[in-house]
Amino acid sequence: MSHTAHIRSHRKPRRSASTIAMRAGVAGGVLSTLAVAGASGSANAAEPVTQTLELPTLTADMAAQVAESAAATQQAAANYQLQAERDAAAAKAAKQAKADLAEAKKKAAAKKAAQEAARQEAAERASRNAERATLSASTSTSTSTSTSTATGSAADIVNFVRAQVGDAYVLGSSGPSSWDCSGLVQAAFKQVGIDLPRVSQSQSTAGSQVSLDNLLPGDILYWGGAGSAYHVAVYVGDGMFVGAQNSSTGVAEKPLSYDPPTGAVRVL
Repeated sequence: MSHTAHIRSHRKPRRSASTIAMRAGVAGGVLSTLAVAGASGSANAAEPVTQTLELPTLTADMAAQVAESAAATQQAAANYQLQAERDAAAAKAAKQAKADLAEAKKKAAAKKAAQEAARQEAAERASRNAERATLSASTSTSTSTSTSTATGSAADIVNFVRAQVGDAYVLGSSGPSSWDCSGLVQAAFKQVGIDLPRVSQSQSTAGSQVSLDNLLPGDILYWGGAGSAYHVAVYVGDGMFVGAQNSSTGVAEKPLSYDPPTGAVRVL
C-alpha cells in the first residue's frame, strides 16, 4: 500500500457529461436572449420611430378653388389701389380748386381796387380842371384889380422870392440855392418876421382866405384844397407869381394863366 493511499485526493470531482451539457444549454440560452435584446436595443437606438401623416390629395376642385381665391385676392388688391388713386386725385383736384378760387378772389379784389383808384383820380382831375377853368375865367376879368404894387413887408417878400428866380427845385430843400415850393414861401415870410408852417397843406390855411379876383402882392397862392394843397407860391402883382415849380423850371416867375391857382390866403 502506498503511503499516500490514506490521503484524500484534492482534485474536484468530475462532472457528468449530461450536467455539463445542461449548463451549457442554459448559458447559451441566456446569452442568446441577451444578444437578441441587445440587437433590438441597438436597432431601436439607431432608427427613431417616426409618424407619417397623410396629406389630403389636391383634387381638381380644390385646385380650382385655390386659383379662384387667388384671383379674387388679386382683384381686391387692384380695386383698393384704384380707389386709393382716385381718392388722391380727388383730394389734389379739390386743393387746386381751392387755390384757384383764392387766386381769382385776389385778382378780382385787386382789379376792383384799381378801378376805384382810377375812378377817384378821374373825378379829382375833372374837379381840378373845372376849378381851374372857373378861376382862369375870373382871373382874366379881374386883372385890373391885381396890378397893385407891393409896399412895406409885402415888398420885402416879393423882392426875396424874385431874387431866388433861377434857383434849382429840390424836393424838401429850404435854400439857400435850391428850394421846394413851401420851403421858398416859408423863407420869404421869415424875412419879415413871420413863421409859417413848413408844408403846403398848412400854409394854405395860415391866413385869411381871399378871392382870386382881389389879390395883393404877398398873398400866398395854393393849388388843391385849403388844408390839402399840393403846391404854393407867392403872388407878386400884375397877374404874376413866383414859385418853386418843378425840377424842369426851378424857381420861376409865371403869369396866373400858366397854372391858375385854386385859392389864396392873406397873412400880412
